[in-house]
Amino acid sequence: MKILVVGPGGREHAIVRALLADPFVAEVHAAPGNAGIAQDVTTHDVDAGNPETVADLARRLGVQLVVIGPEAPLVAGVADALLEAQIPVFGPTRAAAQLEESKAFAKQIMAAADVPTAMARVATTGEEAAEALSTFGGPYVVKDDGLAAGKGVVVTDDLEDACAHADTCFRAGGAVVIEEYLDGPEVSLFVLSDGRTVVPLAPAQDFKRIRDGDEGPNTGGMGAYSPLDWVPAGLVDDVITRVAQPVIDEMAHRGTPFVGVLYIGLALTSRGMRVIEFNVRFGDPETQAVLARLATPLGGVLLAAARGTLDTLEPLNWSSKTAVAVVLASENYPEAPVTGRRIRGLKKAGAVEGAHVLHAGTGLRDGRMVSTGGRVLTVVGLGDTLEDARATAYGSLSHVELEGAQFRTDIALKASRSEIGAALAAGPYGMTP
Repeated sequence: MKILVVGPGGREHAIVRALLADPFVAEVHAAPGNAGIAQDVTTHDVDAGNPETVADLARRLGVQLVVIGPEAPLVAGVADALLEAQIPVFGPTRAAAQLEESKAFAKQIMAAADVPTAMARVATTGEEAAEALSTFGGPYVVKDDGLAAGKGVVVTDDLEDACAHADTCFRAGGAVVIEEYLDGPEVSLFVLSDGRTVVPLAPAQDFKRIRDGDEGPNTGGMGAYSPLDWVPAGLVDDVITRVAQPVIDEMAHRGTPFVGVLYIGLALTSRGMRVIEFNVRFGDPETQAVLARLATPLGGVLLAAARGTLDTLEPLNWSSKTAVAVVLASENYPEAPVTGRRIRGLKKAGAVEGAHVLHAGTGLRDGRMVSTGGRVLTVVGLGDTLEDARATAYGSLSHVELEGAQFRTDIALKASRSEIGAALAAGPYGMTP
């Protein structure tokens, strides 16, 4: 099988790496990819957000499957163009991608499917925003209704900051969704769908804030780990029954079947499980941790989703290892990242046993690897325990040199100290620490 992976980042590098390990995959291409992906497979410098361009490339290559990584090409209708060309695609149509394109639309679907989520209001003016913020009280949660690459959410105790974020969204011509605050630890769950059947992957937890201790502004994600030994027994089954299957059924009922991966962001609150958000693609950097543990060949699973035959698959197999993914970001990320700086030490980092390096914002300049984006690399460490995986990931990362680089030192630290399980012990799931 020949597969084309669409996208430029660390998530796509993780997908490429997993596909290369699949014995049934003969050839992998990427468009546009990045400098790290180009070391592994043939890349094609095309506009990933142009439906006709991607469809033409897939036809010329003669691929049997296209896997779309980022949200922007999905919202642009790349999957639609591929389906029109009768090329199997893993990724939802433009209509189905509204689940991420509009948080207001996602809330409508959740309401129709009776999905447990935060109470919310949509605001289009400062007056509406102020009223909603007053109703819910602090901490204040303000979300840009549209796509914001994971950085459109503000959670703050400062009412002025909340209003300022809403005003920024209004000035850009958008709306905001204002929600009640959800307490408790967060969980990310990827659920594969062929439009009817759903298959969950292993849960993960990511870290959105730029600095240790969950301080500073939101980013696209600074690290993740999987599995989550502290999650309550039965959580995944609960999410499938109460969230994933009802949403997939509702989308099919509306004539917009969802094919691809539904990212479900969850909060395990004092009142039970609640959905924070949906994304319509693999999350970054959770994908880097989750796929590092998947033992079932990935290509066949994604093709089954694209063909509508997920119900014929055997249960997925997972490594007993734990994976920790740590993101290295450029100076001044997420505001105005400083790029173009040389990256050193990648060979040493990749040579650490149990570790591998996945590229995101990288490029070549005069034959040298340089940074080209905010999030530059993700280093993944595997270990028998969470402590071992952390040590491997950070040991590998210590070899990488990039002037002004930022990374968090506390990825999975609380979990390694059993602090999250202890906090959930008295919760609604009756979990013991």
